[in-house]
Amino acid sequence: MSEVKLGLDTFGDVTVDAAGESIGHAQSVRNTVEQGVLADSVGVDFFGVGEHHRDDYAVSAPEVVLAAIAARTERIKLGSSVTVLSSDDPVRVYERFATLDAISNGRAQPTVGRGSFTESFPLFGFDLADYNVLFEEKLDLLAQLRSEGPISWSGTVRGPLEGQQVYPKTEGGSIPVWVGVGGSPESVVRVARYEMPMLLAIIGGDPSRFLPFIDLYGRAIEEFGLERQEIGVHSGGFIADTDAEAHEILYPHFKGMRDRIGAERGWPPATRREYEQEIASGSLYVGSPETVAQKIAKTVKTLGVDRFDLRYSNGQLPHEASMRGIELYGTQVIPRVRELLAAVPA
Repeated sequence: MSEVKLGLDTFGDVTVDAAGESIGHAQSVRNTVEQGVLADSVGVDFFGVGEHHRDDYAVSAPEVVLAAIAARTERIKLGSSVTVLSSDDPVRVYERFATLDAISNGRAQPTVGRGSFTESFPLFGFDLADYNVLFEEKLDLLAQLRSEGPISWSGTVRGPLEGQQVYPKTEGGSIPVWVGVGGSPESVVRVARYEMPMLLAIIGGDPSRFLPFIDLYGRAIEEFGLERQEIGVHSGGFIADTDAEAHEILYPHFKGMRDRIGAERGWPPATRREYEQEIASGSLYVGSPETVAQKIAKTVKTLGVDRFDLRYSNGQLPHEASMRGIELYGTQVIPRVRELLAAVPA
């Protein structure tokens, strides 16, 4: 296995200041840019920004935020986590990320998916009844657009294309487009069929339960006679100087975020016991740099993945706490994970 890529993701959460007051959408966007710049300076491999269209998240146009980060950074890969392809147009998605690729000198790496919220459907005039066909057809078109040649395509969710070109062309000839997968076998096989890299979202339970999906991806690639692409995982967490500090700082923000979403989805209020269980099970990477590094290294070794992204933003967690977590991730967690992985016998 080549050296694992270690990244960070954020949903651009609207956070609070030291007095507990909301800082608003505009400042949250500016803070996201500063967090991406810091991630580059401390050696993080990838920085991803999510797309949402709701009050508790500030970023609805990830490419614009990523372009601002690109102009102030040198080496970090930049992408979405995720672009909600079902309610977007694949041609525009490719054009926007090709533009980001030019600004960043070849560092654009979008991730597309269905998204975990549905507010973009009514906002952009799509019917939730078309949830599956929208994603399937648009992914098919996006997969073809990667060739950057003349495109001929037809489907039911948008007008046909006949020998159309998409601009700007990238210097590398294509953009690596990842596909976010929540864990359905059909989704895994679809990603393999398009010969695209896959990013698994681990949002609960022991990470080892995703091994069957990784095995399925490998079998599907082999059966299709295609080349294996990279596989990554994405999971939430928070890093502070000690385990106790990390647990205490994060809990109220974890609970606030989970309760807001839970109220929409009919979930009971989150409890401290549930929070600690998620940390213990491995689905929340919370603790000191050593604790988080050990957990990440274990996940990478168990699943055999090529990339691990930590979603460091957590509800209203203040900017200063996120910045400290990013600093610790880059300066202590990443080197320690690499050391732990290097110690694994060949």
